[in-house]
Amino acid sequence: MTRSAVPGTTPAPAPQAPRTAPDPGPWWRSAAIYQVYLRSFADGNGDGIGDLAGLRARLPYLADLGVDAVWLNPWYPSPMADGGYDVADYRDIDPVFGTLAEAEKFIEEAHSLGIRTIIDVVPNHGSVEQEWFRQALAAGPGSPERERFWFRDGRGDLPPNDWRSIFGGPAWTRVPDGQWYLHLFDPGQPDFNWDNPEVVAEFHDILRFWLDRGVDGVRVDSAALPVKDLADPAGAGGDLDGVHEIYRGWRRITDAYEGRILIGEVWLPDQERFARYLRPDEMHTAFNFDFLSRAWDPGELRASIGLTLDTHGRIGAPPTWVLSNHDVPRPVTRYGRAVTSFDHGDRRDGAPCDLALGARRARAAALLAMALPGSVYVYQGEELGLPEVDDIPGELRQDPIWTRSGGTVPGRDGCRVPLPWSGQEPPFGFGAGEPWLPQPASWKDLTVEAQAADPGSMLALYREALRVRRAELGDGTLRWLESEPGVLAFARDSGLVCVVNLASGAVRLPPHEGVLLASGPLGGDGLLPPDTAVWLRAAA
Repeated sequence: MTRSAVPGTTPAPAPQAPRTAPDPGPWWRSAAIYQVYLRSFADGNGDGIGDLAGLRARLPYLADLGVDAVWLNPWYPSPMADGGYDVADYRDIDPVFGTLAEAEKFIEEAHSLGIRTIIDVVPNHGSVEQEWFRQALAAGPGSPERERFWFRDGRGDLPPNDWRSIFGGPAWTRVPDGQWYLHLFDPGQPDFNWDNPEVVAEFHDILRFWLDRGVDGVRVDSAALPVKDLADPAGAGGDLDGVHEIYRGWRRITDAYEGRILIGEVWLPDQERFARYLRPDEMHTAFNFDFLSRAWDPGELRASIGLTLDTHGRIGAPPTWVLSNHDVPRPVTRYGRAVTSFDHGDRRDGAPCDLALGARRARAAALLAMALPGSVYVYQGEELGLPEVDDIPGELRQDPIWTRSGGTVPGRDGCRVPLPWSGQEPPFGFGAGEPWLPQPASWKDLTVEAQAADPGSMLALYREALRVRRAELGDGTLRWLESEPGVLAFARDSGLVCVVNLASGAVRLPPHEGVLLASGPLGGDGLLPPDTAVWLRAAA
């Protein structure tokens, strides 16, 4: 909320012009990117599933929010074994979402509002309904068609090796003629063999197909996984050196289109190996999962920020800052739990949560992330403070993690529930039909309509933070400031100072000329309460 909206305070002076205007540089170095999970964003035809018609109608909302680009999860034809990440045709749009012509119209309309489009491309695996895989099944063992995938003979009745799927269970499925095919994820997602030049050429053509249609960026799913060593007994592993040659080829194509970028989804604990994906001839940026996964703890967060800035600074790449996405619990819920870190191997779905505490921390985390140098991602609904929906009935869950775990791990559906736009009861303006996942009745207070009229809402905070960020933040550097234990404080190039209190008690603010934005109420005594962040204009 702005200073004037904080109870018990004296309104701050009108915001001053930044002392040093930020150098915008290439757009992607400082962009605020909004992630659209299309089937849950807005339903334009009343079938209960979000689509391009709904997204196009809500483009003014995204423009008002103040984002620079939209990243869409896969919108291609798919049997939806894994929410669209099992792609059957990379050059078309799934009919449930609309048509290719509508996608082209969306890109054009978004550009007219100053919003760029980033799409998902999935190089590690396709779908069992893809034409290539159908050809491979029909052609039989030893055929060129099977060489596009990882078909292998087994060890008698056992699969070729003991690798396990990331979703649980074996990573191999047997076909009627006795051979097995590799799938690091769901059996509906056969892995491509990137040793095959046909696979390389196919994806080069896919990139050009979408870049020719005006797409501004490509988010590369599971970017570390495409290259395999089946002799490795430790598992699929991923991140083998050969993967970098793939992306050097992609970069050469992307560089032929001015202003277009590659973004890597790279889950790696080793920051040195992570940085290899950001060399000047590979990805432009990559998702910062180290920051996303850290606990709400001053030492943890400062360590992650320092590690990130050092890793990226040495290779001249801009960092990214991410609090959530379609694969992880929502911040309001995660920060309200006793354990606030995130680990894919221990999701803690359904753990007790103090939502009021989580909301305070999520507001503060948003100001922290947006104040850091580089680009920032906002996952749809994050700006509304939506909590994770933990009580979805089992029969309605669609995440393969739920089914592959035998119903013991709820999975990711809880962060994919359709957005609430307006009204007092479901479907909350999402569309005319019943949403594909149920919305909690309590979301009536979290709709866009309800929050737009409240200057203290999460939506109001995000809108103002993105406005200030565009004017003063983005790419650049930061300088850490001396602070009390449990407090993070740093100054940005423009003179903006960010202070985040993660201590158990209130702390005194540093000298400043005015308050630009606070994540929660400030007292009139110059103290910053716990779990609160503030943006200050530095003292002269």
